[in-house]
Amino acid sequence: MRQYYVYILASKTRVIYVGVTNNLERRVLQHKQKTHAGFTSKYNVNTLVYYEAFGDIHSAIRQEKKLKNMHRDSKIALIEAINPTWKDLAGDWDE
Repeated sequence: MRQYYVYILASKTRVIYVGVTNNLERRVLQHKQKTHAGFTSKYNVNTLVYYEAFGDIHSAIRQEKKLKNMHRDSKIALIEAINPTWKDLAGDWDE
């Protein structure tokens, strides 16, 4: 069964980005390596601080939209509920 992921990346200054993908490891590495020009490259947003897995793309997209519409304080509370130190959940994926 295919997995889909909603994820939150952050910069060192805690700029937040919400995205969705069917391959979390590949997508996070793309952000870290800045292979695509855009928001995350411009603001150095490349630390994986939160993610959720879904069994279908429609549920993942619904959750992505929900997170994108949340106030910043709510996103921070969500991150800190599972990752209070904002450590990089991707850890050593790029090694």
